[in-house]
Amino acid sequence: MNIDEYIAAQREDIQEILSRVRDVIRETLPDAREKMSWQMPTFWKGRNLIHFAAHKNHLGIYPGPEAVEHFAPGLKEAGYRYSKGAIQFPYGNVPFDLIREIAEYCGKMSGTEC
Repeated sequence: MNIDEYIAAQREDIQEILSRVRDVIRETLPDAREKMSWQMPTFWKGRNLIHFAAHKNHLGIYPGPEAVEHFAPGLKEAGYRYSKGAIQFPYGNVPFDLIREIAEYCGKMSGTEC
């Protein structure tokens, strides 16, 4: 399965959101290669930079623990749920500008896999 097929296989009401997330990350990380990893759309450049995935009630963004820790204060303040390496955005409130910032951060990190 490739990313186009992944998006097409999701509920119609979230396909546009997933496509927009993909476009935002693609624009932010133009040198990254798109692939499927861990059954999720992934942007890769020598390492996995960032993943995203559709869930029943939210969009999952998987930028890795370092990025989540970096953005945790703002995520907490905005009321978004997050864990060690994952962030949940409700479909009705997807912050595309924040996703752009997170992707940019992941692209600049020299550490381990996101």
